[in-house]
Amino acid sequence: MDPKESRPTGHDTRLPSSDESKRDPLVSIIIPIYNERELLPVVLQEVRRLPLNKELILVDDHSTDGTREILKEEEKQPNTRVLYHDRNRGKGAAIVTGLKAATGDVVIIQDADMEYDPRDILKVVEPIFRGETRVCYGSRFLGRIEGMRLPNRVANHILAWLVTLLYGQRITDEATAYKAFRREIIKSMELKCQRFEFCPEVTAKVLRRGERIIEVPVVYRARTFDEGKKIGYKDFFVALKTLFYYRFFK
Repeated sequence: MDPKESRPTGHDTRLPSSDESKRDPLVSIIIPIYNERELLPVVLQEVRRLPLNKELILVDDHSTDGTREILKEEEKQPNTRVLYHDRNRGKGAAIVTGLKAATGDVVIIQDADMEYDPRDILKVVEPIFRGETRVCYGSRFLGRIEGMRLPNRVANHILAWLVTLLYGQRITDEATAYKAFRREIIKSMELKCQRFEFCPEVTAKVLRRGERIIEVPVVYRARTFDEGKKIGYKDFFVALKTLFYYRFFK
């Protein structure tokens, strides 16, 4: 095991309660964005409605469809930081950029479309608030799925099974977008991801250091490539390679 990934010992994993800290935990919501002009305003509206003490970190991965014009207006919003890539680098790279700016007690990823219901963020961060875990995933397969094609279902089940086999913890949804972390956990990792391999890389590194992932059910409504979906079959093979790499070669 990489010494950098060894789990700290003797550390209190609880987040301070409101009585202890006199404030609610701050949640950093990182939103990686690429060409989401139509749905981004809806996502931002729903996220801002959440009854959380939160900061929004919006990372544009060099959109070319008018998304940047929307983000220029978002720069004026309170508790919002907008960051821009000068070239298209991928979702993973956008998340890493957002992590550098995150200051919250808890960090969660929110996609810039409406495949996931932003209201489920509350369920995903709650086990961390309660001190039950330092990492929580929102599982589509424990919740409700609408419109996911059979090949995608099979691919997701294979990835979850492989995580269980290689890393020794049973999870049902490795590739979920809803991943929440105590900030010190996610920011202590040296992430190499550029595209969608963020999911297998961060899962592998979390489990290698002995963290326990709790899963909660979330709602998922799949969209098609015509509607803007970006992940493809090639990314499945990249995910397989990433899981094997961090188990046996890193």
